[in-house]
Formats: sequence, structure tokens, C-alpha cells
Amino acid sequence: MADVAAARYYQRLRPASLDPVVTGNGDRLRFESFSGCCGVYARLDVLREGLDGGETGRGTTNVDVNNPLREALSRTGSGDPLHLRVGPEELAVTTLDGPVLEKKVPLPERWLRGFAETQVIAAGFDLRAELSAAEAVRFLRTLPRSGGRTAPARWVVPAGRALRPTTRPVPGAVCLPGPERLVALQRVLRHAEALRVYGPPVTSGSGPLAGAWEVVLPGMRLTLTLSPDASRGFSGEGSVLDALSSDDAAADAELVAVLLAWEPRIDTADLADQAGLPPERIRAALTRLGTAGRVGYDTAEAAYFHRELPYDADRAERHNPRLRAARALVEGGAVTVDAGDREAATVLSDGHPYRVRQAAGVTGCTCPWWAKYRGGRGPCKHALAVRMVRRGARTAATATSGGAR
Repeated sequence: MADVAAARYYQRLRPASLDPVVTGNGDRLRFESFSGCCGVYARLDVLREGLDGGETGRGTTNVDVNNPLREALSRTGSGDPLHLRVGPEELAVTTLDGPVLEKKVPLPERWLRGFAETQVIAAGFDLRAELSAAEAVRFLRTLPRSGGRTAPARWVVPAGRALRPTTRPVPGAVCLPGPERLVALQRVLRHAEALRVYGPPVTSGSGPLAGAWEVVLPGMRLTLTLSPDASRGFSGEGSVLDALSSDDAAADAELVAVLLAWEPRIDTADLADQAGLPPERIRAALTRLGTAGRVGYDTAEAAYFHRELPYDADRAERHNPRLRAARALVEGGAVTVDAGDREAATVLSDGHPYRVRQAAGVTGCTCPWWAKYRGGRGPCKHALAVRMVRRGARTAATATSGGAR
């Protein structure tokens, strides 16, 4: 985990952070970190069978992993005892060489958006392939250890019990952008029991996509989630903008937050029953909570999990310029919804009119942002503003209807 936190796969000369987040969920410990460029999210889940001791507590902290701790861990053999104690303000590791103490440190601001984006993106992943230990070692050892900034996205597709490279996206394929970013998995290959690969649905027209690569270890799982390009950090993907822009999701999140109890696996159906809300609103509320670092997503279990980071949703909103710009457009009356076509609207922005239209569930815009990314990095500020206006109109109509009854 410290290897990933210390690495930069893009703009390598800039310093990186060394402070993984540690969460106790009662039956497991989770260690999470981002690479210095924020393009790789790593999580090590130490499951119940990987721990020897009393019940694991519940809570979250974040600590530095400095050279003394790295050296102590590197000198620990497979048969040597290792005692780990995680508290609110520190992490203590005791080996045969003695104890090493690491104190809590501030988290990088960029990690806030990274944590929020990865849990939204990963929730759309499905298991695409599972390789045996031998096939996993064979595949991962063929990957390059370095790559160029302009290298095209690579794709792999399941072929029997192995993975076969392909030059273009096809149904069932998984994108492997910047394959050198999987180098951290090589450290644990001798312990690997299997390799699982997760990704979103792919069509022949798909652009570069994120994906998750999980090595199954004795009593543990190590997962690396890669952004769609080595030059793209997760902090700018824009997947959480809809949840941040919804007042309903904010209110629902306050209710759902009260019901969370450090679950290692959040049951959305159970939460829906407790909160008296439909499942889709529970999922939107969990996304909103994710923007404050209060939930993550485990692809292996296809479920959210509870954690608490020292963030708040308002801070995430303050650090999202597209969202701030969209609110300003709404407050300035820049959005006009077509009277004859409720799927179309005009947004006056910086003296230019932009047409926003929804078709087949996709909201397009005539602005340069949409032309460049085609929705691949979340909605533009104009589309966000139109969605806010439409939600406000639906809320007003519902209130009027309710009053009439």
C-alpha cells in the first residue's frame, strides 16, 4: 500500500504522499491509498481469516508509512510474529526487532474527490475474468514496468482460463490503460491464489475505461483500480456531480448516515426498509455519503462498506468548479427549458447560447466540453444546470399536486 502511495505514474518529479487510510469494520481491516498522481486506487482487505486475535474494532484513521516501518516489515519472515495495533491517532507495529509507531497525518485534499469518484465508478463494475495463480503470474509478469504518456489504451479479453490482448474494445473486454501501473501487484505474486478482473460493460465504440484488478491472497485481497488513462487522476472524473447537485440526495444522506454502523457490507435493501426509501434513493444517498468519505465500494462483494474520513460533503462541493458554475447558472436564470420539447433546453453561458438535449438517457450539449469528452468525464456545467432546473420543477409540481389533494 505504501508503494502505491509513494508512486507517481504521471508527472513523476512531483512528491507523493505516504499515508494510507486504515479502517476497522469489526471483522476485517481495510488499508486504502492513492498513487501520488491519483490515477491508481489501492485497497488491501485483511479478512477475518487473515487475523489472529480478538475482535477487530471499528473506526478509521490515516497514518504515514515511513522508512523505519517499511524496513521493519521487509525484515519480517513468513514465520515471524507481527503484532498490529490501530488506534484513532496512531498505528503501532511490533516485530522481533521491536515496536515502530506511526502517527496520524492530514489527508491530501485531492484524495477526497478520489475516494468519492472511485466508489461511484466501481459500483458499475462486474466480474469479467478470474485466473488461476499460475495464469495470473504468467499474465502479470508480461506487463511492461514503464510506459509512455501517449501510449494508446490496451484491452484484454477472457480466452479460456487466460487473458488475451486485443487492439480494440469488444463486449466482455476490460480496458488496461497504463499497464505498468499494475507493477505493485508483482510484490505479492508468490502468495497469489487467483486474479480477478472487474470492469464496466463494453461495446465496440467504448473509449478508455476504468477497471479493477484483484489478487486473492491467503486471508486477504489486494485490489488496484486504474483510472481510464495514466494522465487522468480519479479526482477529476465527475461521476459524483449528479449526487452533489441533488438536494434530495443530501437530505436522504443525513438519514442514511444515522443508520450506518461500521458494516463491512452495507445491505441496500435493508437500509431501504429501515429508512422507508426506495433503493434508488438509498444508492443516491450512499453516493452522496461517498463524497464525504463515509462509504466505499468493494467490487469483490459488490457492496458498499462504511468508513469515516475527516471530510464533509460541503468541502467536496467547494472543490468542484463545474458544480459551482452550474449553481451560478441556475441562480442567474440562464436556463430556459423548451415549452414544446421538454427534453431540450437552452443555457446562456458567457454570452453564448448552448443547447442541451436528453436522448436515450444521455444528456448532450453543444459546448466544447461535451464535444471533447462526450460525457466521459461527467456532465458539463450546462447539463448539470438543466438537471437542477428540471428537478426543481418536478419538486414544485409534486408539492402543488400534494397541496391540491
